[in-house]
Amino acid sequence: MSSAPKSNVDSWLSHTSSRPKRGVPEGLWLRCTECNATVFRKQVEQGLGLCPECDHHFIISAQTRIQQLLDPDSFEEWYPDLTAGDPLEFADKNKTYKDRLLIEQKKTGMKDACVVGRGYMRGRPLVVGITDSSFIMGSMGSVVGEKLTRAIEQATELNLPLIIISGSGGGARMHEGIFSLMQMGKVSAALGRYHEKGGLFISVLTNPTMGGVAASFASLGDIVVAEPKALVGFAGPRVVEATIKKPLPDGFQTSEFLLEHGFVDRIIPRPKLRSELARLIDYCV
Repeated sequence: MSSAPKSNVDSWLSHTSSRPKRGVPEGLWLRCTECNATVFRKQVEQGLGLCPECDHHFIISAQTRIQQLLDPDSFEEWYPDLTAGDPLEFADKNKTYKDRLLIEQKKTGMKDACVVGRGYMRGRPLVVGITDSSFIMGSMGSVVGEKLTRAIEQATELNLPLIIISGSGGGARMHEGIFSLMQMGKVSAALGRYHEKGGLFISVLTNPTMGGVAASFASLGDIVVAEPKALVGFAGPRVVEATIKKPLPDGFQTSEFLLEHGFVDRIIPRPKLRSELARLIDYCV
């Protein structure tokens, strides 16, 4: 008995099952940590790093900040080749500090967690510093402290407004021990001299701004502004709650909570940040 001929559907199924499956390329989609929506990465990038569903502010790189805030081709980077030493010959259970630095440099294309330089914002000259949480969580080691100090000194000498945009979940960098902690005082002292000369320092707090960064220069602005729902503090909420053994207030350490309690002067959504910073400079200088 002869078998029945294959139908067109059977033939198509046989053909398609023999073809190699094409997977979805990695990195096309992002998961929003605020609303849990799956969003198209390109749509987020075109929207200044905001979730199109809930306006959650994704963490963005220092270079993206420069592109968003400064006039095109106006940024002149200073001290790009400063690199960290390893005075303590530090090693954790997985890697030496030297190896970790090399891995981070290869991953991010940065020498360390900070970019400083001179640029223009809507035609206004200024000095800008940005910490980048993609490099060892934006922690402040000797290079970050040195770059920021030199930038502040340049702003003092040139009599220019200064904007520092903080994004550091790591605070002081434990790999450098006391050399890292020294940077808190060094940068703060440079800001004190800048303030004595009548300079305008605007501190911009982004998610996250924690530890030694929050406890030093990020809190010393003549004007302190923050992006919405940024986490800002010294120790994290879980550490604080475990220490005091009491539940924390709703929204504790968010920029909205800090605005309500006088630590932050304004909350500015990212799409308005460039225009509002330029307006503040016009008003104060």
